[in-house]
Amino acid sequence: MKKVLVCLMSVVLLIMAGCRKPSAGDYPIKPVPFTQVQVTDSFWLPKIETNRTVTIPFAFRKSEETGRIANFAVAGKVIPGKFCSKYGYDDSDVYKIIEGASYSLATHPDPKLEAYLDSLANLIAKAQEPDGYLYTMRTINPDSSWAKNRWERDPLGSHELYNVGHFYEAAVAHYQATGKRTLLDVAIKNADLLVNTFGPDKLHITPGHPETEIGLVKLYRATGNKKYLELARFFVDQRGKRDP
Repeated sequence: MKKVLVCLMSVVLLIMAGCRKPSAGDYPIKPVPFTQVQVTDSFWLPKIETNRTVTIPFAFRKSEETGRIANFAVAGKVIPGKFCSKYGYDDSDVYKIIEGASYSLATHPDPKLEAYLDSLANLIAKAQEPDGYLYTMRTINPDSSWAKNRWERDPLGSHELYNVGHFYEAAVAHYQATGKRTLLDVAIKNADLLVNTFGPDKLHITPGHPETEIGLVKLYRATGNKKYLELARFFVDQRGKRDP
């Protein structure tokens, strides 16, 4: 019996010694970072390689062909023109691909892909308005009849907040993969605008999709700025409520 107790205590001590102290205000259990996992099997490894060499380049190429990337160039006055694609949420497609490409870079360095992401980061930074607002359709068409004021139609489909939620995820992934702050600084500037705009004593608009909250939490983890976590909580608590 004594030997059993000694063995059990040894196991407990080993587990305690192996546990990392969680960050204040975060979950007590952390997943293993994917960058510390090496996939070598015959099922997933070929798919990861196909994603890296075929899917990501194809997705960016389609974003170019459909005008999604050109929208940032027009909004940033890099080129003249009008809104080039169909929907206001088309910006988010570019952000999602950047996020995925950044995850790929984190495990498979690729100078060509990294240089391409650098060029996109510069375009997105140029498309951001001086106060931090980022939504190419409205920047290109400020007098559009879609909505008189920013964000007021987000619950009905403008996707302004949804877009930036995906952008925050992309910016954090890019920063963690490359150490470059171009996208992260754009995300911080936009998030600061949201912090100053939304809240209990400010504007009460609920994001049309529960995505902004995810991005804000990731931005909080990357920067340590608790205001982003508090705004995410506000949006969660606000869901289901509408001002009269």
